[in-house]
Amino acid sequence: MPHRKWFAAAGTAAAITMIMAPTTNAASISSNTAPARVSAVTTLYYDDSRAGGWESAISSGVATWNANVSNVKLVKAQPGTRAEIQIVATTGWPQATLGPVRPGGQARVELGSQAVDDGYDKTRIAAHEIGHNLGLPDTKPGPCSELMSGSSAGTSCTNAVPNAAEQSRVESAYSGRAATRTPADGRVLVDAH
Repeated sequence: MPHRKWFAAAGTAAAITMIMAPTTNAASISSNTAPARVSAVTTLYYDDSRAGGWESAISSGVATWNANVSNVKLVKAQPGTRAEIQIVATTGWPQATLGPVRPGGQARVELGSQAVDDGYDKTRIAAHEIGHNLGLPDTKPGPCSELMSGSSAGTSCTNAVPNAAEQSRVESAYSGRAATRTPADGRVLVDAH
């Protein structure tokens, strides 16, 4: 076992030998309980300063992702600071960079008004496009219960919540070493029907 010598400064120099022993977690001593698994949280910052008219939809979409995945947290970047996700409003069809985007990386979401003009729900669009940044491809055609089915679910679909499989896929993309070693795909996915 390693040991260190420490010397007292007061009066005479006396050598004290300290033996360094590994610490034990009390929870891991019991054979009936497993040690708690702590998962690191990946924080990704987004900038929506160029997404006028979409603020509420973006806030709701971000809140949905933050409530449904535990190891990724989306946080609005302070003005003038770097953000991994740039969100902008456009006149075309929604589109986004396919991730998973990593801290220090760069992804883009374009929230196109053409989809809104055709009757699609703004919050679903925002949550869907952010889902691309988190590594989810489209699942077209698909039911309304799949967030990533996008426009194929029809204009009556307002579901902005990822289903269990979509949540699991994002959790997996940002778990442990996967969160640091897997680069973003980088393809731009256009969500026209």
